[in-house]
Amino acid sequence: MQHRTIVRAVLAALPLMGLVGCAAGPTLGRPEAMQTPRVVPVTPESATAEQKKFLDAQEPSLSRLNVVRTFTVNPRLAEAWQPFAYYVLRTSTLPPRDRELLILRIGWLNQSQYEFTQHVRVARGIGFTDLDIERVKTGPDAPGLDTFSIALLRAVDQLRTKSFVDDAVWSVLKTRYDEKQLMDVVVTTGQYNIISWYLNTLGTPVEDWATPQPMSTK
Repeated sequence: MQHRTIVRAVLAALPLMGLVGCAAGPTLGRPEAMQTPRVVPVTPESATAEQKKFLDAQEPSLSRLNVVRTFTVNPRLAEAWQPFAYYVLRTSTLPPRDRELLILRIGWLNQSQYEFTQHVRVARGIGFTDLDIERVKTGPDAPGLDTFSIALLRAVDQLRTKSFVDDAVWSVLKTRYDEKQLMDVVVTTGQYNIISWYLNTLGTPVEDWATPQPMSTK
C-alpha cells in the first residue's frame, strides 16, 4: 500500500517537473527581467581586433543585431555557431513560412522577447498577419489553422515537453515533407530553443530601433 502511494505521488509530480506534458499544453518559460545584460553586446567601438574582424565579416543587416554582437564577445564560439545558424535560417529545406512558424512557436514557449520580436519582424516580411502571430501564440489548438500548420506547431510543443514528435504528428508532416525536411523541423526547433535559452539567460536586449513584442502576462 505504501509503495502504491509513493508511485501515485511521483506520477502526480511529473507534470510539475516538466517530464511529461500537461493536458493544457506546454507551460511558458518565465525568464527573469533584467535591467542590464549579463553579457554586454560588442559594439564597433568596444570591439577588440579579433571581435572587429568577425563583425566586419558580417552582412550589415546581421552585424547590427545584438544576438550577433553578443556572440561576438567570444569570436571562436561565434565562428563555430554561424554556419549552422546560417543553414537553419537561410538555406534549409523548409519553406520560409513553415520555418517561421517553428521559430516563433519555440520563441513564444520560451518567452524569449528578443527572439520573438526579431522573428515577428521576419515573419511579417514574408506575409504573416497579426492574426497569424496570435495563432502562433495560442498554438496548435488555435481556430483557423490548416492541418499542416497544426502539425508543425504541435511538433514544437512535443519537442519542448517530451523531446519527441509522436507518430500521429510525424505522419501528417510526412504527407508533405521528405526526410531532409523532416530532419530540418527538428533541428530548426532545437536551434531556436538554444538561442532562446541563450538570449534569456544572457539578458540580450532588443535593439533601440526595434519595437519589443509584448509577452505573456499569465
